[in-house]
Amino acid sequence: MISVVVLTKNEEKDLPGCLESVAWSDDIHVFDSISSDRTLEVARSHGAVITQRPFDNWSAHQNWGLRNLPFRHPWVFYIDADERVTPALRDSLFAAAKDPGASVAFRVHRRDFFMDRWLKHVQATSSYIRFFRPAHIRYERLVNPVTIVDGPVSDVDGYLDHFPFSKGLDHWFERHNNYSRLEAQQILRDRAEGAGFSMRKAFFARAPQERRRNQKELFYRMPFRPTLQFIILYVLKRGFLDGRAGYTYARMRSIYEAMIEMKLTEMRRLTVAPANAPEKSA
Repeated sequence: MISVVVLTKNEEKDLPGCLESVAWSDDIHVFDSISSDRTLEVARSHGAVITQRPFDNWSAHQNWGLRNLPFRHPWVFYIDADERVTPALRDSLFAAAKDPGASVAFRVHRRDFFMDRWLKHVQATSSYIRFFRPAHIRYERLVNPVTIVDGPVSDVDGYLDHFPFSKGLDHWFERHNNYSRLEAQQILRDRAEGAGFSMRKAFFARAPQERRRNQKELFYRMPFRPTLQFIILYVLKRGFLDGRAGYTYARMRSIYEAMIEMKLTEMRRLTVAPANAPEKSA
């Protein structure tokens, strides 16, 4: 009744737990970005269908997967290797697939964990569209993609548990070093193409993903973003209630925003510099 797709790149550590949490599906696809560790061996041992494709950017990669993977069922659940489906969520997915009504996609509520604690308050967002009919879904943006849905969206009960620090802080910073580069490229691309945002949609759009997309565009135009990010997560979202984990996570997200800001400045300078460079004498 439900197909599952897992995106992987060197996920031999996290993949076993992920696949065990979706063992209820008879159609599990591991969509791999040319792993060099034991990821494929783990996938085969769990009976998963393996498809490999070199990674280019998030939206292009995900869109290719939705259009080309041979899903057996009309409903697909998308999960990352460091995530786990809880029993309550599993039951809700089956109920939704059996009686979806007019909905073509469903939002899933995710719990992020850090330092053995659920980041209940400091988590930037907890609602993600992960359960859908592939023909009605597409992704936009190079990184942290926005999900565009052609049709009604509803919510399902239960949690998707996320362990983004399962490989340690070094891995988190390495990954976000790459994310920050892609975010800076996305900002430059949007501004070159004249992409704007709607203040009204940023705060009042009914769909969380639509609000998120416009809030991102608004946020990237605001000064002092790293400090503002910390204030939003730790103070306004009451991240202080998550204890030391909340404080540390809010600081890390602030550092991530600073990385984006610095790389954006560097990219602008490198783009303008050749045009303004002095001519060499003969």
